Amino acid sequence: MSALNQTEKNLLYLFEKPYEPLDRPRGVDEAGCDIATPVFLSSHSGPGVETCVSVLKRTDAVLANLGAALTVPKGKPFSFFLRPHRRAAKDLCDVFMETKEPEDLIQVAASVRDKVNEGLFAYALAFTIIRKPELRQMRLPAVIETFPGWFVPQEELTHALVKANKENRQQPETIIIEHGPDFSSTTIKAEHRVSYWREDYGINSHHWHWHLVYPASMGVNRDRKGELFFYMHTQMLARYDMERLSVDLRRVQKLENWRQPIPDGYFPKLTVNNSGRAWGSRQDNTPLMDFRRRNSGLDFVDITDIEIWRSRLLDGIHQGFMVDREGKPVHLRDDVASGKRGIDIIGDAIEADPELSVNFPYYGDLHNTGHVLIAFSHDPDYAHKEEMGVMGDTATAMRDPVFYRWHKFVDDMFQEYKLTQPPYTLEDLQLPDVKVERVGVVWGDQSNSLVTGWSVKEFEASRGLDFNAGNPVLLRLTHLDHQPFNYHIMVVNKKQEPIQVTVRIFLAPRENELGETMEFMDQRLLWAEMNKFTVQLEPGSNDIVRASKESSVTSPSELTFRDIEKGQRGTPGSPDKAEFDFCRCGWPQHLLLPRGKPGGMAFQLFVMITDFEKDKVPQTPSSRRCGNGVSFCGILDAQYPDSRPMGFPFDRRPAPVLGEQRITSAADLATLDNIFLQDITITFTNSNLEK
Repeated sequence: MSALNQTEKNLLYLFEKPYEPLDRPRGVDEAGCDIATPVFLSSHSGPGVETCVSVLKRTDAVLANLGAALTVPKGKPFSFFLRPHRRAAKDLCDVFMETKEPEDLIQVAASVRDKVNEGLFAYALAFTIIRKPELRQMRLPAVIETFPGWFVPQEELTHALVKANKENRQQPETIIIEHGPDFSSTTIKAEHRVSYWREDYGINSHHWHWHLVYPASMGVNRDRKGELFFYMHTQMLARYDMERLSVDLRRVQKLENWRQPIPDGYFPKLTVNNSGRAWGSRQDNTPLMDFRRRNSGLDFVDITDIEIWRSRLLDGIHQGFMVDREGKPVHLRDDVASGKRGIDIIGDAIEADPELSVNFPYYGDLHNTGHVLIAFSHDPDYAHKEEMGVMGDTATAMRDPVFYRWHKFVDDMFQEYKLTQPPYTLEDLQLPDVKVERVGVVWGDQSNSLVTGWSVKEFEASRGLDFNAGNPVLLRLTHLDHQPFNYHIMVVNKKQEPIQVTVRIFLAPRENELGETMEFMDQRLLWAEMNKFTVQLEPGSNDIVRASKESSVTSPSELTFRDIEKGQRGTPGSPDKAEFDFCRCGWPQHLLLPRGKPGGMAFQLFVMITDFEKDKVPQTPSSRRCGNGVSFCGILDAQYPDSRPMGFPFDRRPAPVLGEQRITSAADLATLDNIFLQDITITFTNSNLEK
């Protein structure tokens, strides 16, 4: 680790205290920025000690070219689901991306920061940092520290502010905001049993970060982007359903009848800025209404519009082709030797990205518009001057129960397509001369028995909000976690030479809501990817040991401002620094496992070995490799590193018979030598974990 240089510090501190002028103290040294001519950053190394670093104020023509970036009002929510807000983000990102070097970016960003919406500014600066080659070593601070009001109820933040104003300035105390598993609701309503999961800081940060990496309407056309939109969200639903089964709830039901009220309301108790302005709340049984807000910049939208888009998309899926803007058919199939897969085409059309959709005017903007209609359902015409609900922001949407009902509908659209694809053949699934002899998971001295409970993570709320406190104001968040474990896999290579293989690991509950062992199609959408990695098998027996923290799905813990100030960052192309690399957008490591039940809950671990020669994708030598989060986030500036369809082998209906084996369950697939199914138990302790 190495300390940040002054340029990197200045760039980092632009994320701090977004609602305060730049001359407010910030950073561990309380740096501040005065945008009088010239702009300068001041650094306080102690009481009465101040140093200043000059930053040139920019008045050149590029700042006059902010375009739509000035149309999103300050102090209001920034919503990437609103097309006018995406245009604003594109214009601001274009300005930032045109800068020539880090110091140039700092000057431009500091000069426009107080002119544009706070959420928009943070988004555009983060977008730029992860894409500029010269900033590849810069890490993004946890979004919860920049915007704590998006994660913690206003009442708790206000209590800390009052306490800070009463403290003894000569002997200031560290103020701690405790936010625990009771979160923002009681368990009177059944849906609140999983609020600890929906409102977890990690999954909401992940969702914000993923849409930063894979945005719509931003000129980003990364490899298999539409398919990744499908896969990341379907995996999210699988994990949510496992959590629901852990607390004896049914799997989530899709929101498909938009003429009926939404049964479950949501009251976020969060604020959109530091003035105390609250996010909109939705009462139980709120109906969706036609969108008629004149102040949003968005054209009026009717419920009928999304019903028409749904019908057109389903027509294309079941006809086997969509129609492009010239009226020509675009065939949909995943087994293609070149060009885009059908699932990728459908993903770009459903999300929808106007630049990538096969025919945006015809197939519309279904996914994003659904978020908008739900987010404004409590005040669709601005009659009450209420802010949008949390469904309108990628950093808060996953808190709301209806997010999962909406995405279950979206996922069912994808599944309609997936079930039209031919089942995998024996040749697709088997790997001759390779046999998995044994699989297990080990924690401590326990085998095939994993444990979950509660852990605590601390963030600095005073990095995002000004509490006027002598010491940092800390957020102490209690969240679900698990004891780390290892996979142990014994594989026999019957060949006389070494072979390179891919190891694919999935987890799913063994039983459904009725306590019955699930058949293949009942269990198919519950398989959560746990890991995927390559390994060389030597001739004979091979013992593979893989740590749970090395998952291809998850990201390490969120980096705080202090982590970054201490020098935690990556080196481009350095595998040993992968945990600090681009793939930090992955699923939170602490939610790798579902909760399970106090008395133990039965799960199945599915391990499959496939031929790396068939799986590999050619990459350029300069592409950045990283092990964390790659299954959800891919590799920056490179192709997705697995040629198989995402979710293979569970993304399709199985063949009725493989060889002489009838396929009715995952256990039937495990009769192939290269597949193994292992029963395990996950026990929830409901106590603090000691790691």
